[in-house]
Amino acid sequence: MFTGLIEHLGTVSSIHRDPGGCTLTISDAAPILDDCHIGDSIAVNGACLTVTEFDKRDKGGWFQVWLANETLDRTDLGERKVGEQVNLERAMGAHVRFGGHFVQGHVDATATIISKEPDGDSLRILFQFPEPTPERPSLLPYLIPKGYVAIDGTSLTLTTVNDANRTFGVMLITHTQEKITLGKKPVGAKVNIEVDMVGKFVEKSVTAALSGGGSEGVRNLVEKIVEDVLAKKGVA
Repeated sequence: MFTGLIEHLGTVSSIHRDPGGCTLTISDAAPILDDCHIGDSIAVNGACLTVTEFDKRDKGGWFQVWLANETLDRTDLGERKVGEQVNLERAMGAHVRFGGHFVQGHVDATATIISKEPDGDSLRILFQFPEPTPERPSLLPYLIPKGYVAIDGTSLTLTTVNDANRTFGVMLITHTQEKITLGKKPVGAKVNIEVDMVGKFVEKSVTAALSGGGSEGVRNLVEKIVEDVLAKKGVA
């Protein structure tokens, strides 16, 4: 579990591909390796990855992760190049203040940056999802203005959502622009998106209740809502 508060920017120092996936080495990562162990989870641009090797001192501190083909398909990590920076966050400790939102590090899909507009010292960025498919349904039902979204692992507040255009936007203050990679990405670049998991749980519970399953409490709530609507329409 992560918070969406980026701790550090690392640098991609090597990429090795084979038919089974990709090995990624991230350097300049010493600030987040002081308590690192093999098998630990680190979110790289929002994707929860397992540390397979690391060195706290060489190359400014480096660690290595393995990307399966599913990860390469779901995220933008397969498009990263040597020398590029990536957002890094260690798994959340039980003793730390929880300042973002619940981020699993399970990227749902990618979106494309379609515009970047300065607003004073801040930066407004607009994104667009690709056309939904049966295999990749729309994520827009989980996005609401002033709701949470994780973009490249960063917990951000949505400023606008347009279902018809498949677009959504955020605003980055100066401090955030300096601490993450998003402000440096150009129009046309892809970003990793993880929607708020609470919305997924709510949808699943309501869908189960409407289909006759789910918990008794949720079913009773749905039945009450239906009864109230019918009563107002004079049908009950």
